[in-house]
Formats: sequence, structure tokens, C-alpha cells
Amino acid sequence: MPWSTNLLKFVVLCMVWGLTWIATKIGIGAAPPLLFAGSRFMAAGVLVSLWMWGEIHLSDWQRKDVIRLFAASLLIVTLTYGPLYWGMRYVSSGTAGVLEMSLTPIALLSFGVALGQERWSWVNAFAMALGVAGICLLFEPSIKADQHSVVWSVVGFVAIAWAAVSYAWGSVLARPLVERYGSGTLSGATMLIGGGALLAGSLAWEPNSTQSLQAFWGWPAALGWLFLLVFGSLIGYSLFMQLLRDLGPAKAGSFAFVSPIIAVLVGVMAAGETVSPLSIAGMAVMLVAAGACLYSDVLEGFLARTTSGRTSVRPAL
Repeated sequence: MPWSTNLLKFVVLCMVWGLTWIATKIGIGAAPPLLFAGSRFMAAGVLVSLWMWGEIHLSDWQRKDVIRLFAASLLIVTLTYGPLYWGMRYVSSGTAGVLEMSLTPIALLSFGVALGQERWSWVNAFAMALGVAGICLLFEPSIKADQHSVVWSVVGFVAIAWAAVSYAWGSVLARPLVERYGSGTLSGATMLIGGGALLAGSLAWEPNSTQSLQAFWGWPAALGWLFLLVFGSLIGYSLFMQLLRDLGPAKAGSFAFVSPIIAVLVGVMAAGETVSPLSIAGMAVMLVAAGACLYSDVLEGFLARTTSGRTSVRPAL
């Protein structure tokens, strides 16, 4: 796949997932969070699976791949969005943003290295540290604004951290399946399985979920759900699977350094929100971090040539 094509996919992914923040915020304000997420993922999974039906050959699947598929689906969808939405009840939105967006690319890189899909490099480590610093700068004003009303809960804190780890773990597990069976097949299967489990959990544990499933949530929430279905799941999730396959966990995961910037800029243009100089500095740092991740191979080659040039010079006798 040409690099320019993957770069275009990355930009579209960041744009789409940056816009999903607003749609999600509207939706979970009108419907139980797990019901809202589970119904969207399950519907997207059904649509993608029907679209890809002619390319799905169940007889080709090995038993170990089926087990890996179910594990990845539960990790990417059910065990990510369930703990994330639950934990956000007890942790401020600013802190939740810092936790989830900081840990996702780091966890993707870590699991990628542990499972042999990535190799350790100082360039990637520096990019991750830079990205985390930028996220902290971007969210720092909102953390301060929420401090007086935050109910600090260790369990909620751990739940959000686990959501990032779960998403990264599942994504790295899914990558070999994407390579063998295609991004479309895997996107549909993981959303269908994970969304179904999330929806079942909502109906079992969330109060009033059955009534909410039968009720109309209002046009803003309905349009938000439809946006998440089409752009967040059908388009965004499929693009992420393709980037995961073609670029690897670290590069694909660097979307977490760009999509929050899109969300903030949309808030400024659509809702008249203000951005502090500190937040602007944070966004600049995050863009540098994303660039370092995407072009880590180039940077590593440059550093290798520079180091080699220095070590080859010998003082004259």
C-alpha cells in the first residue's frame, strides 16, 4: 500500500474519530451509555457482515483463530467501552481524557513489542513521551476546572486505565486475523460480537435500558447515534483495522495524539469554546509527537547515519 494512501487514511481516521466525541457526549446524555454504544456497534457489525458476506468463508477459519477473534472482540469493544463509560462517572472528563488518550498509544506500542509486531526504538519512546506531555497540556485547563466537583475514585481511575489497555491488547491480537481474513471481515465480526456482548450487559445491568431501547431518544441523540454508526464504526473502525495491518500498532495508535485536537477545534468553531495558550502549546506538541510516530523509520535512519558518521571520524595523529 503506498505511503500517501495510508497517510490519507490516517488523516480521515483522525478527523472522523475527533468528531465522534461530540456525538458520543450527546448520545450518552439521552440514553444509557452501554446501550447507546452496544446498539451502535452491533448495528454496524450486522451491516458490515452482510456487506462482506460473499467474502466470509467460515470453513477457512481455524479453531485458534476463532478463539482469538472472540477474545479480540471482547477486548476491543465490550471490555473497553464498558469500563470507560462506567469509570467516567467517578473521574472528571479532563482526567479521563488524559488517561485514555495517553495510555492507548503507549499500550499499543507495548503490546506490539511484547507480541513481536513492533520493535523497541528510542524514537517511538520519545514520541510517546512527547504525546503524553502534549495531552496533559491540552487537558490541563479542564482538569483544573473540574477539580472542585470531582469524586475521586480509585476504582474509576483503574477502570479508565484498563479501557485503554484492553483496546490496545485486543487490537494487537486482531492484527494477524486482519492480515489473514481482511479488514472488512474482522471489522464486522469484532463489532458484532463485542457490540452484542455490550448490549447484553446493558440490558442485564443498566437501569431502564429495556425502556430506553423501546423509546425515542430525541433527534440530537438519534443523529449522533447515526453519525457514530456510519462514520465512527463503518468508516473509522475499518480504517483503523487497515492501518493496524499496514502500519503496525505504534503508528496506527498515534491517532490518539491528533483526534483530541479535532474535537477541541470543533468545540471552538461550533460551540464558541475558548482555547488557552497552554492548550495551543499542547496541540502543537501532540502534532509533533504524531509526526514522530508516523515517520519513526525516517528519523531512526537519520539518527543511525548521524551516529555512524560521528563514530567513523578519527582524530589525526
